[in-house]
Amino acid sequence: MARSSFRAGIIGLGFIGGGDQISGDRLGQQVVDLDGTHRDAFSNHKRVQLVAGSSRDQGRRERFQRRTGANVFGDWRQMLASENLDIVGVASFAPSHAELVEACAKHNVRAILCEKPISTRLVDAERMIATCQQTGTLLVINHNRRFHPHFRELARRVASRDFGKLTGVWLNWGSGRLGNIGTHLIDAARMLTGLEVTAVSATLDLTARPDCRGPEFRDPGGFGILRLQGGLMVHVHAPDEGSFPAEIILQGTTGRAYISEGTAVIDTRERGHETLPNVPSEYGTSMDQAVREIVGWLDQGIPVCCSAEESRRTLEVIVACHASHARRAEWVELPLTNFDRDREVLSG
Repeated sequence: MARSSFRAGIIGLGFIGGGDQISGDRLGQQVVDLDGTHRDAFSNHKRVQLVAGSSRDQGRRERFQRRTGANVFGDWRQMLASENLDIVGVASFAPSHAELVEACAKHNVRAILCEKPISTRLVDAERMIATCQQTGTLLVINHNRRFHPHFRELARRVASRDFGKLTGVWLNWGSGRLGNIGTHLIDAARMLTGLEVTAVSATLDLTARPDCRGPEFRDPGGFGILRLQGGLMVHVHAPDEGSFPAEIILQGTTGRAYISEGTAVIDTRERGHETLPNVPSEYGTSMDQAVREIVGWLDQGIPVCCSAEESRRTLEVIVACHASHARRAEWVELPLTNFDRDREVLSG
């Protein structure tokens, strides 16, 4: 029999975890521009009870409690020990993801929605995945484009060869940060094409723009080419200094697609010019859809769209960009081996 409701908690009550605009102000970003927050996605589902949140920051705890009425904790360990949670959103900085995800799994949390990137090191990502497999815990990484209707429709059309044979993919974004921003675009390219990256040639942008999350993080942008299965090339343009929005261009022999900031435009020989319709308000955000799929898994074991292994592979591509830069843009083959697997991407 299906459960009537599921108890949820959040670790990390800042910008995307708690939808906290004061935290967003420190980053120079607006909550309203996000494609969902953990707080709203859990609160919006009628069968999810958001009962707890944890943050080291007292102000964030107080603001979260006022908005939700949930119990708050300064220590996530106390929250896990006392709240008997079914779902946990992990919305802390990337270096802490591995410890938090493993702890949640070992406290019998049934499903975890963890922020991207999955971790800062491949070994940590692999350990997270292995722990969740051992405990039977669902691990979902918030690469939210995988839950967005426009990206799902474009992936369907690529698979149906609406654009003919793909001849190139372009990923462009300002603000650099391959680990924190690039993870979305690179993961989306893998999703849209259905192809894995086999080699990387990249140069990092080392203009030393300060990371908005603090001096302990160093996550440069860069420029490069990702070679996919079959030889398809993905061109990456991600300078540290820039103000242009993130965009993806798919070029094929009979058509092309452009997607940026919620707009998806398609041109094909067969259908001509087309703009995909706006996402209906009742659909909500991509994070709302992620929580719906998590509840479907908890209820009936319905698979979620994407495994955590997909996010591990995306992290491997980003680590490979750093490895290639260290060898003056030499091509680096995937999967990574030896000391390249130990490189850390200090994303926030």
